[in-house]
Amino acid sequence: MSSFLKIRPLERRDISCVTHWSRIEGFAPGIGDVGIYRHTDRQGLWVGWLGNKPIGCIAGIRYNASYGFIGLFIVTSEYRGNGYGCELWKHALNHLENLPCIGLEAAPSRITDYSKWGFKASSDTTRWQLIHSDKLLKDNLLFNNQFEQLHLLEGHNIPSNSIQAYDAKREPSPRPHFLSDWLNHSAGKVLALVDRDNNCHGFGRIRPCLLKEGEGWRIGPLIADSDELAELLIRNLTERHPGIILLDSPGLNPGANDLCERLGFNKSSQTLRMYKGTQPTIQMKDVYGLACLELG
Repeated sequence: MSSFLKIRPLERRDISCVTHWSRIEGFAPGIGDVGIYRHTDRQGLWVGWLGNKPIGCIAGIRYNASYGFIGLFIVTSEYRGNGYGCELWKHALNHLENLPCIGLEAAPSRITDYSKWGFKASSDTTRWQLIHSDKLLKDNLLFNNQFEQLHLLEGHNIPSNSIQAYDAKREPSPRPHFLSDWLNHSAGKVLALVDRDNNCHGFGRIRPCLLKEGEGWRIGPLIADSDELAELLIRNLTERHPGIILLDSPGLNPGANDLCERLGFNKSSQTLRMYKGTQPTIQMKDVYGLACLELG
């Protein structure tokens, strides 16, 4: 029996709806995030429709011939239990067929389901939350000689080639188009630490996000050569951004969790990074905050 669900590529007019679903689910979408997802892989985001009503969505992003990622997987509550989620899931998997590796972030309740499809556990991802005031992270800023050799640059003053090269060595797949859109978006602030030769030693972005109730801020990506440089970036990113601040740290960098605890963040929730196929061998010791859980 054929299904009544029609799966179509996400269009610009769908962005507000998908953003609203993400907010209700507690994903805390950043303002402008879904529009950037759409540009990363124009064939990799879909909305499921029953007649003229959208009822779910999924992303299956093909970064290159070696790596893909599944996320933004939502079926609205009143339509769950009818197999529509499975149809969206299969559609995304088909788009990523034959890739050596596919990643995703699994909520605890979905780990068993994804395991049945061949996904295996890699490491925990922790969402950290900080109730931040203007003065909270200005106190007791560590300082040592390594900072004296670096310049803290913001926005368009940052050499983009340096950021791209630095990021490519620390992520499962180079992501130049995504990173360019992500770091040049008008919402939020981007900072980078570079030396006199314009080599990057760390960078991060903070952006406004939509909580279930109200708004907050999300830091990500946050990548740095050391705990001290990551701390310097966090302190400067959060300056003049009071309120709730979220950061998603990968379990493959235990220093990230230690840093968050020391700065007063509290654990908010946890997901599990899972991979189907050959897990990326890239080191994550310099990654303190993921750009977003929806696209890896």
